[in-house]
Amino acid sequence: MTEIAMKPGNELAGKVAVVTGAARHIGRSIARSLAAGGASVTLNCLTSRDTAETTASLIEKSGGKAMVYVADVVDPKQVSAMINATLDRFGRIDILVNNAAVRAQTPFLDMKFEEWKKLVGIVLDGAFLCSQACVPHMINQGGGAIVNMGGQGGHKGASNRAHVVAAKAGLAGLTRALAHDLAPHNITVNCISPGSIPDTERGRRSRTPTLIGRYGLPEEIAAMARMLCGPETRFITGQTIHINGGTTMW
Repeated sequence: MTEIAMKPGNELAGKVAVVTGAARHIGRSIARSLAAGGASVTLNCLTSRDTAETTASLIEKSGGKAMVYVADVVDPKQVSAMINATLDRFGRIDILVNNAAVRAQTPFLDMKFEEWKKLVGIVLDGAFLCSQACVPHMINQGGGAIVNMGGQGGHKGASNRAHVVAAKAGLAGLTRALAHDLAPHNITVNCISPGSIPDTERGRRSRTPTLIGRYGLPEEIAAMARMLCGPETRFITGQTIHINGGTTMW
C-alpha cells in the first residue's frame, strides 16, 4: 500500500494546532493532515528534530504554516515555553493533539519503577500539562478541540506492556473527565484508539491481517483526528473512537 494523499481543504483555516510527538508515524500524519485542512501547526518533538523539520518543510511546500518546537512534555516549564512560542508565532491555539508516547515491551516482573514512571508520565502527565497550558487560550477565544491518542491495549490489555496499558487506559479516562469539565467552554475532548498501524509496508505484510484484510495507515488515523477538530463534529465529545480494521469490536 502507498501513502494516502492528504486531502486539501479549508475547514480549519485560521485555526492553530499543537501536535505532540509529531516527528514521525501517526503524529507526523496528523500534523500534515491538520495543515492540509488549513491549520497552522506546531510540531512538538524531543529527540527527532531533523525528522520534524522535514515534516514542517513538507507542510510549508504545500502552502501551509508550521514550526518545530523541541520540548519535553513532562516538564511544565518546557510545555509553557512551547505554548508561548506558538502564541508568539501564530497568535492563538485552537487544537491540541496529545500524541507523545514511548513504545516499550518489558515483562512485568522485570519492569523497573523508573521505566514505569517514565512511560506513564509521558502519556498521562504530558496530556495533563499540555491540556492545562492550552485550555485557557481556547476558553478566551470561545472554544477548541483536544484529541488524545490512546490505543487498543488500554481496553483489552497486552502482554509485557503493563505501563503502556495503564497509561492508555488512563488517557481514555482523562478524556471523559475533561469532556465534562470543558464542555461549558465549547471545548470538545475525544480519544482515538488506533489498532495496529505498522511503520512500514513490510510490517503490514508480516502480520496477521485484520477483518478487512489489511493493516491501517497513519493517514487513516490522521483523517479521524482532523475530522474531530473540524466544524462538523462539535456534537462529539467524551468519546473513544476505535480504528482497527475490525480487529476488536466494542
